[in-house]
Amino acid sequence: MSTQHALSAAEWVAYQESGYLLKRGLFDAAEMAKLLTFAKTDEALMAGATGRKDASGQITKLTLWNHAGEDLYSMFSRSPRIVDRMEQLLGGEVYHYHTKMMLKEPLVGGAWEWHQDYGYWYHNGCLFPYLASCLIAVDRATRQNGCLQVLKGSHLMGRIEHGKTGDQTGADLEIVEAALARMELVHIEAEPGDALFFHCNLLHRSDQNRSADPRWSLICCYNAARNDPFKESRHPRYTPLKKVTDEAISQWQPPRAALAGER
Repeated sequence: MSTQHALSAAEWVAYQESGYLLKRGLFDAAEMAKLLTFAKTDEALMAGATGRKDASGQITKLTLWNHAGEDLYSMFSRSPRIVDRMEQLLGGEVYHYHTKMMLKEPLVGGAWEWHQDYGYWYHNGCLFPYLASCLIAVDRATRQNGCLQVLKGSHLMGRIEHGKTGDQTGADLEIVEAALARMELVHIEAEPGDALFFHCNLLHRSDQNRSADPRWSLICCYNAARNDPFKESRHPRYTPLKKVTDEAISQWQPPRAALAGER
């Protein structure tokens, strides 16, 4: 396990107690501008987007892929700035579970209901909650455009039951209401390049985007190698993850065929 980007002792304790850790400016302005420019013109990203209705019927779109490759998105999910820290948080080797681009568009982007990621990842054959995610703000995230909300310390409750809410899988609302009465609700407002590391049992949600500003975010998800699922599912079993260098994002160029407009 590399210590190049190790968390401090205080950061590690904060994550264990709160279930999340916000690292401001993990990626710089030039890296985020490159990602946003590429993503906004990526026809494959748009073509692969699927909608999820919230309880009121509003739709949020996302594009998801299971395997990290050589594209620009994968330069983020394979970045040691994320992976080194994930190895520390999850206590050993990790692998890429999946990455998704969340597309919460102006005025129409739907809410995400209260849920834990492990609420459904558990059913994929992951016996232990040795999973975590890193949400990278691509656009500025505010309360107005539906930033992520978390219940501080809720990961310590363990996994709770989930059921269908709209097209989404949501947590048992009776348990959520009890947790809301006892735990601090935190709105994660963020600038592009800020990154939120969060535990798979942390309760989180987001409001609809009622503003004129988009809120896109790239979410890279990881599983501990020792938590290799015991069965096949829509997300992969263990495959080794090869980290890139810190310079990989700034040095990345589209394939020559894409640059030349070839088919």
